[in-house]
Amino acid sequence: MAASTAHLSLLSKSSPSSPSLPHVFFTLPKTNSVRANSRFRCSAGQTGFFTRLGRLLKEKAKSDVDKIVSGFSKTRDNLAVIDELLLYWNLADTDKVLDELEEALLVSDFGPKITIKIVESLREDILAGKLKSGNEIKDALKKSVLEFLTKSANKTELQLGFRKPSVILIVGVNGGGKTTSLGKLAYRLKKEGAKILMAAGDTFRAAASDQLEIWAERTGCEIVVAEGDNAKASSVLSQAVKRGKEQGFDVVLCDTSGRLHTNYSLMEELIACKKAVGKVVSGAPNEILLVLDGTTGLNMLPQAREFNEVVGITGLVLTKLDGSARGGCVVSVVDELGIPVKFVGVGEGVEDLQPFDAEAFVDAIFS
Repeated sequence: MAASTAHLSLLSKSSPSSPSLPHVFFTLPKTNSVRANSRFRCSAGQTGFFTRLGRLLKEKAKSDVDKIVSGFSKTRDNLAVIDELLLYWNLADTDKVLDELEEALLVSDFGPKITIKIVESLREDILAGKLKSGNEIKDALKKSVLEFLTKSANKTELQLGFRKPSVILIVGVNGGGKTTSLGKLAYRLKKEGAKILMAAGDTFRAAASDQLEIWAERTGCEIVVAEGDNAKASSVLSQAVKRGKEQGFDVVLCDTSGRLHTNYSLMEELIACKKAVGKVVSGAPNEILLVLDGTTGLNMLPQAREFNEVVGITGLVLTKLDGSARGGCVVSVVDELGIPVKFVGVGEGVEDLQPFDAEAFVDAIFS
């Protein structure tokens, strides 16, 4: 077969001993796929591969702060009033300044609980004589926000385990950017030398598999897709992880059907998916990432709580933050749930899913 063939689809046939397994297509990408970064090439068999991979993504986020700064421009515009308030600050205006600072934080969706904690902490330090200038107050404000982001959820690097394949389950409601986030994550991981297999576990939405196949071709990754309309998501994901294990893939990225957090029958299916991959690889999934639409602000909290109770979320992916002035919701979600933000979506480009760095985030919104 010619090397230029766009796709090679292999139909796996169910064995007589396991007739319940679905037919799935294994699709190979075009040969002109995304090339791994020459600076970082290793296999999961090498000591510390997954640890190094997670850390490398984090390090690259620090070196690519321009994307974070531009991505949070609308939130930063909302908070720019703080600089004006503190420019000519004096002790006699403390109450007035703090009231306006409180309003600016609330408008940016920091939430009443976080906002009150921050403002009252600043008030105490000002009255105690610890903060004596506008610059000192702003530094204390940034430090306070950073502490909220790091004290209870400091594992922002991907935790990929110690055996391959590492399995990442992507969950969320419809329209949050779940499949797109999976595709962008695949691009990032592949670029750093990991061998990626995608699993099209969204068996409810007709166009979902097609959308993921486009991402597979775009990123040069292989993909497992169910054949037919009645395949169970848990079976598709199980087959994908088996293939990942047998053929030496480093990471299996599992897409799932979007569902409302109030639909308990669909939420139960997520439990089945989690159990199915765990039977193939002990300890899987290594990460369960919940994708949340950042434009919904604090309205994302009920979704996050419900998903966390059902499957145990290990990290959050906040999308569409570049189109929102509600970046403060990042702080509220982390403080409320104690779940780390692992990635933030700050644009529509394939490289605009950025590993979350708390310091870069604080600098971006208060610069």
